[in-house]
Amino acid sequence: MKDLFARQTYDENNFFLMAGPCVVESEELIMEVAEKVSGICKNLGIPYIFKSSYRKANRTSGTSFTGLGDDVAMKMLKNTGNKFSLPLVTDIHSPEEATIAANYVDVLQIPAFLCRQTDLLIAAAKTGKIINVKKGQFVSGEAMKFAVDKIRNAGNNKIMLTERGTTFGYQDLVVDYRNIPAMQAHGVPVIMDVTHSLQQPNQTTGITGGNPRLIGTIAKAAIAAGADGLFIETHPNPSKALSDGANMLKLDLLESLLQQLVKLRKAANS
Repeated sequence: MKDLFARQTYDENNFFLMAGPCVVESEELIMEVAEKVSGICKNLGIPYIFKSSYRKANRTSGTSFTGLGDDVAMKMLKNTGNKFSLPLVTDIHSPEEATIAANYVDVLQIPAFLCRQTDLLIAAAKTGKIINVKKGQFVSGEAMKFAVDKIRNAGNNKIMLTERGTTFGYQDLVVDYRNIPAMQAHGVPVIMDVTHSLQQPNQTTGITGGNPRLIGTIAKAAIAAGADGLFIETHPNPSKALSDGANMLKLDLLESLLQQLVKLRKAANS
């Protein structure tokens, strides 16, 4: 992990942050978010990984925005990482995408719905990149051992796991904070996906809902529970976002939240 943040100055006792807009909507957008968040993190001593998906393969409605085109979006991500000296994370959805995306980003992320896909996990592992596997909404923290084993058996020990809530009925998720120490027991860093944990899926409108008012609550509880990192999707205007706007944090609110979380982390460490 230290190699990932080699170009940054940060407090080694801090949590790390993955943050950015859900999907690459334009180069202007991701540059704006990367510049703002990287400045905040530098001031607070938080190691930072810029996140945005070059393509959204899992959308409820067939009419929802899925991306600008893989090559275009990945080049925009690479440009953003280079300009602000930031490591990058993005989702992949098939074994074929693993090798392609590895040319552009530092961390390959396995979406929650795909966390048991053996071919995908092995292909990602073989790129040699850091692999972040999101815990499926249908999987326990203990059972994520098998995803970790698949990656390790493919020769890659650079693994992170992410908690993002568990299915609770048809249209809601609940966070079980026991999953943080349960997944840390697999010998890997564990991240709390704050914003996706507040999704309200399967709405009849075909657009996933959310409860962003609880972003601070989920994040603070995760730090108190010992999470190694946080994942927060953020956007200058979530109501205009082309994906996951219902649960993203407004960019202007991020700094004050991170200030509180840094204080909480220091208190927890002491």
